[in-house]
Amino acid sequence: MDRYEGFHEFVHARQQSLMRTAYLLTGDPHLAEDLLQTVFTRVASHWAKLAKGGNPEAYARKALVNQTISWRRHKRAELPGAELPEPATPGQPHDEATVRRLALRDALAKLTPKQRAVIVLRFYEDRSERETARLMGVSIGTVKSQTNYALAKLRGLTPEEVYR
Repeated sequence: MDRYEGFHEFVHARQQSLMRTAYLLTGDPHLAEDLLQTVFTRVASHWAKLAKGGNPEAYARKALVNQTISWRRHKRAELPGAELPEPATPGQPHDEATVRRLALRDALAKLTPKQRAVIVLRFYEDRSERETARLMGVSIGTVKSQTNYALAKLRGLTPEEVYR
């Protein structure tokens, strides 16, 4: 039996879902691709064990969260400057949904890695507190407190702060 039997099928079946989670965790499509590639490498190295009786998707999701937190602890993200590279075209209307989506993205970027992970897992992926705690490797109390802090921070941001 090939030690990677079924791995290609797993990647093909779960790649889009895991990529969405990676993007929500990082807020950057290129960093999300790097994150997912790193996680797939880790999953491949443990594939024989995961394929026999483990849960490869749960392992991958937990690895996404852990790797994101680890990267954000050790790297300083490149922050956009105050000046736009090109001035906006005067009079060009912005789609309201796009403005809200960008505002939310910017607000999420202001959260700590753990707070952002909790928000993504709890509200985007609709995970229970128990599932979120298991995926993050923390207690349910930590999930509750991080959720509380994150939501308070998001509620406290004014539109001007979101766009800074």
